[in-house]
Amino acid sequence: MAKFRTGRVGEQIKKEISGIIQTELKDPRIGFITVTGVDVTGDLSQARVYLSILGSEEQKEATLHAIGRAKGFLRTELGRRVRLRHTPEIEFRFDSSIEYGSHIESLLQQINRETRQP
Repeated sequence: MAKFRTGRVGEQIKKEISGIIQTELKDPRIGFITVTGVDVTGDLSQARVYLSILGSEEQKEATLHAIGRAKGFLRTELGRRVRLRHTPEIEFRFDSSIEYGSHIESLLQQINRETRQP
């Protein structure tokens, strides 16, 4: 039962943080971000938010830094939008799974092209 609740709370946090980033944050350093997942501890005291960021390494670092600086604002807004007794501490992590998947897809396409040629 607890696992179901943490999953449900994680999905709600993911939805709300995505909305806050898209509509409320006006920092020009923030690039194109996708919230790919949220892991919430069993006691709902901490949430690890995974972000996929498009751009160069410098843009990714600048975006991650800007999001880290806005952590207090994000937590406050999250507390107002999600009905929990205590708003969890937020930790942001870079998620490279989309880039990794894209790389694997390009490798598979290359292998496919090479095997088709005589």
